[in-house]
Amino acid sequence: MELKDIKAVYFIGAGGIGMSAIARYFIKNGLVVGGYDKTPSALTAQLEAEGMLIHYEENVDEIPLDCKKPQSALIIYTPAIPDSHKELQFFRQNGFEIQKRAQVLGTLTRQHKGLCVAGTHGKTTTSTMCAHIMHQSHLDCNAFLGGISKNYGTNYILSNSDYVVIEADEFDRSFHWLRPWMTVITSTDPDHLDIYGTKEAYLESFRHYTELIQSGGALIIHRNLEMKESLPDGVRRYDYALDEGDFHAENIRIDNGDITFDFVSPIENVSHIKLGQPIPINIENGVAAMAMAQLAGCTAEELRIGMLTFGGVDRRFDFKINTPELVFLSDYAHHPKEILQSARSMRELYRDRKITAIFQPHLFTRTRDFYRDFADALSILDEVILTEIYPAREEPIEGVTSQLIFDHLRPGIEKQLIRKDDVLQLVKSRTFDVLIVLGAGDLDNLVPQMAKLLTSRK
Repeated sequence: MELKDIKAVYFIGAGGIGMSAIARYFIKNGLVVGGYDKTPSALTAQLEAEGMLIHYEENVDEIPLDCKKPQSALIIYTPAIPDSHKELQFFRQNGFEIQKRAQVLGTLTRQHKGLCVAGTHGKTTTSTMCAHIMHQSHLDCNAFLGGISKNYGTNYILSNSDYVVIEADEFDRSFHWLRPWMTVITSTDPDHLDIYGTKEAYLESFRHYTELIQSGGALIIHRNLEMKESLPDGVRRYDYALDEGDFHAENIRIDNGDITFDFVSPIENVSHIKLGQPIPINIENGVAAMAMAQLAGCTAEELRIGMLTFGGVDRRFDFKINTPELVFLSDYAHHPKEILQSARSMRELYRDRKITAIFQPHLFTRTRDFYRDFADALSILDEVILTEIYPAREEPIEGVTSQLIFDHLRPGIEKQLIRKDDVLQLVKSRTFDVLIVLGAGDLDNLVPQMAKLLTSRK
């Protein structure tokens, strides 16, 4: 089915961050958009306000009538939806066009010039950064992002531009549906081993992804990654890193809460880049985002303005309180390398202050595979408070609990294990200097209440 033939779109798993971006694309284009999600959330409430018809129980009778017409309805689902789902079974039994979210994004990369960002970590911030640079430039862009941009209050940008910025997700090999015009690869630290099985299979998946870049396009890859790319004819290759590579930063200055640097590029060097979200890891993210935007045609001044005005992404180094007396923030970091980068940035920003992390591990398999790495990364901080594992799509694994991480934290570090349900009471009873909430689970739902408790005590 061609996109032009679609009159209605139905989403199974409507409240996911990536699914909602595509839903907004179809809402903006005037189609009937419906969907199912397991639980209401702030995001589903926003989608309903924008015109999406959502319900919260598996019930075929609740599906809008326009979404029950096989000849004109497209069904989109997430890999997390089980085959036994009643609505998914209904659509399969009745001859509907059913696609994964990634397939739809792949179609869009064939209709636009896809600027994609892949990698184990860093892809949400880098893609959102690139989308902001492009959107405020003379080129503009569409964008489908994995996080809520603070500049726009959404994970989606719609325009008449020929460019589309997409976060390329390696989970379930979803990014193999894409045909990037250009892509950044930020990192290839093994993850999702419940899907891939081995590190070698994970790296092979990224190698295959590079084969999908369109001729005339470009690969912008972080230096010294373990993967080996396989580029089609006519694809340019560049590398980048913090302080070396075709694209990198020089004259980095971190002073009194500000970060500035010079952007070194084979296209054109750009002096005095100032970060609107002054976090050390965003220097490297910014280098990658500017590299792709510059290759697409953004000017030096557009790069400067874009980086200066970038407001960040919800749950990515997301400051809730930032005063001399108390710092409180949340960060989506849930892979050991992400935790490590987050912890190092915290240490660099707050050299002489006590840093406490509340960490909710995400997935039993990830904890089983990387508990020592989690412990090493968290041990950079002064105090670690661990909650139980957030299972997401998984069933428990015998012997795999947060205790594995707890037992391998460095000797002497302050540490404790608590239930997630006891977090608010802990925050209420304690004082903190710098407090960060880490993880991709549902602990972040308590962050507004935590901020309120901390603010009321100031």
